[in-house]
Amino acid sequence: MTDADSNVITINPVTRIEGHAKITIHLDETGEVSDARFHVVEFRGFEKFCEGRYFAEMPQITARICGICPVSHLLASAKTCDAILGVEIPRPAKLLRELMHMGQLTQSHALSFFHLSAPDLLLGWDSDPAQRNIIGLIQQHPDIARRGIRLRKFGQEVIKLTGGRKIHADFPVPGGVNKALVETERLEMLEGLSEAMGHARFALDLLRKYQADHLQEVEEFASFDSNFMGLVRPNGSLEHYDGNLRFCDHGGQVLEDQINPAHYLDIIAEATEPWSYLKFPFIKRLGYPQGMYRVGPLARLNICDHISTPLANAELQEWRATGAAPRRSSFHYHWARLIEIIYALERIRELLEDREITSTDVMVSGPPKNEEGVGIIEAPRGTLFHHYWVDSGGRIEKVNLVVATGHNNLAMNRAVKAIAEQYVKSQRLQEGMLNRVEAAIRCYDPCLSCSTHAVGQMPMRVELVSVGGDVLQTLQRD
Repeated sequence: MTDADSNVITINPVTRIEGHAKITIHLDETGEVSDARFHVVEFRGFEKFCEGRYFAEMPQITARICGICPVSHLLASAKTCDAILGVEIPRPAKLLRELMHMGQLTQSHALSFFHLSAPDLLLGWDSDPAQRNIIGLIQQHPDIARRGIRLRKFGQEVIKLTGGRKIHADFPVPGGVNKALVETERLEMLEGLSEAMGHARFALDLLRKYQADHLQEVEEFASFDSNFMGLVRPNGSLEHYDGNLRFCDHGGQVLEDQINPAHYLDIIAEATEPWSYLKFPFIKRLGYPQGMYRVGPLARLNICDHISTPLANAELQEWRATGAAPRRSSFHYHWARLIEIIYALERIRELLEDREITSTDVMVSGPPKNEEGVGIIEAPRGTLFHHYWVDSGGRIEKVNLVVATGHNNLAMNRAVKAIAEQYVKSQRLQEGMLNRVEAAIRCYDPCLSCSTHAVGQMPMRVELVSVGGDVLQTLQRD
């Protein structure tokens, strides 16, 4: 803790997120919160050093952006390369890519809920920070922790059985995939589905109980108006691998619908701020920062008309029947995440029961036909854009990557300010207050290595800044 007379509180690093960041909470002359900022302090570099590489190398290069979400980058990059080739990949290859994607969705969402956020919910916001983590959760709630580990393991096994290994698989390639699924692998995944669904239903019941016991806190937790963006199918249903872009406003009214992903630059632009390496996307016609929008599980459930699988769609109907639509509270990212796990598991079963899933017709090839390609998927954290420009020989001339954490940048800054204003009392500052501010970021499950492509390592620090710009207080975790 720093001196009570300080006017800037710094949280550094923000814990239980992927990557390195800090938060500064600025106080006015009376000691009340006047502003809060989420600073991403890593350097962005992948877009530049990919220049000159042959386009077909990009899936393997961009997968190395992150060890947490390599599948997302593999698939978005492979789709971009398909566009440069100018080919429609075989249907079995598309099924297998989506199968791998559903495994990624399952394991990533399970990690976020059980490992990163459950310690706050089950051990308490104000509990000892030395115990408020996955190790403390294992010690105090071993069955719950075990369920989280088992659910995440199933998702990882789907990735491994589909793509050959859990991390940085070389499975998706331009024109399709390079490995067919064999019957023994199909049956092994089917065998594990029932247990995985049980763990997912358990997590939903656990969250429902917490929400019922803390209803006002949940509904008010970093709750604010925003726009929302995500992919939907032509019929408006939830989609993660294909589909077109839909934008809705804070009241649920559709602003833009069925936008071809290749035309995303017609709709969104990116701003920069001197205090962050992470860019700030916004909806062009609404301007900056009024064009703020959110992506990810919360946004996807807010914008879709329905979900194509029965159990997840029933959960969506409950989501909409028990509160105002669209959902505004950042806390509901957790609920949306768990509903998406139910969908992913149902979709895995549908894919595995498709008679073409074990077909060996999994790739087409040819020379590059187009000098530009865009590939978009819904990564676990939100919409992921890969955009490449190539020369006549297929060498990369320019790359633009817009990741989920970038889309959410304005919203995350709004979230930390909302929580700081509600909970941070500078005259009696306590660690639990700052943990709630960090938890606002954890709702969004940011992946800062993806968003900024880190070079080196940065500790987390929170600074309290006076109205005159002087750093009055600093809290740091090295």
